[in-house]
Amino acid sequence: MLKIKDYYKAQSLEDAYKVLQEDDLNIIIAGGAWLKQNNKQVNKAIDITLIGLNEIIATDTAIEIGAMASLRQIQISDLVKQQCNGILSEAINHIMGVGIRNIATLGGSVMGKYAFSDLFTPLLVMDASLVFYKKGEMSVTEFLNTKKMEKDILIKIVLPKNNGIGYFHKVQKTRLDFAVVNVAISKNELFDIAIGARPSIAKRPIKAIEFLNKQTKITEAIIKETSKIAIEELKFSTNSKSSSEYRMLVAATYLKRGLKEVMSNES
Repeated sequence: MLKIKDYYKAQSLEDAYKVLQEDDLNIIIAGGAWLKQNNKQVNKAIDITLIGLNEIIATDTAIEIGAMASLRQIQISDLVKQQCNGILSEAINHIMGVGIRNIATLGGSVMGKYAFSDLFTPLLVMDASLVFYKKGEMSVTEFLNTKKMEKDILIKIVLPKNNGIGYFHKVQKTRLDFAVVNVAISKNELFDIAIGARPSIAKRPIKAIEFLNKQTKITEAIIKETSKIAIEELKFSTNSKSSSEYRMLVAATYLKRGLKEVMSNES
């Protein structure tokens, strides 16, 4: 069970960062919806709600989502829905109920690197990047591949403007359950694919993506082979929610369906 010894309401980013560095057991608290997933001692929980990192804005080239924006805020945002035909909004729509989505923030959901996350698959195929207070900007792929980061504060997520076609599907036992597996696909000039909750964290099957994007014509046989390469490339495991065999089966099924849907929407 998570145990919090003290609580601190930061007045600025620098204030929050300074307190964060004072003790290895100090943490940033966002919405707090997923904190119960942690089982550790916290000396000081740093609240950053006063800093104002909850805006969703459009620039000439991107949509910027503040780290403290709630999942519900992002889900219903017209700016977000316009990107990659709304796959990030669609993914969030499958996360628990509205009550949780009103509490959970984008930053808290991302920084936890939860393997069950429904956010990372669409963020990966949308080529999203994260902007930190000290470290600056890094891709979601780099963030997921970094095993241990220096303590920092996530400021925002940047989605490059993308008018391409997107697809997201989540397999879950009940409407309020975590994912058994989730799949995201995007197509602008090239295809991109990510598969998550395997039950390890979302990942792009690079060999499958490269194979698919080399093809001059996408046929049923190409789609089938792409799915086969992806399932062989990624690791699927068994846990209390599902067997590895079932995960591989449904991931392959929805990858094939997703590719067909993206192609049909493109034509």
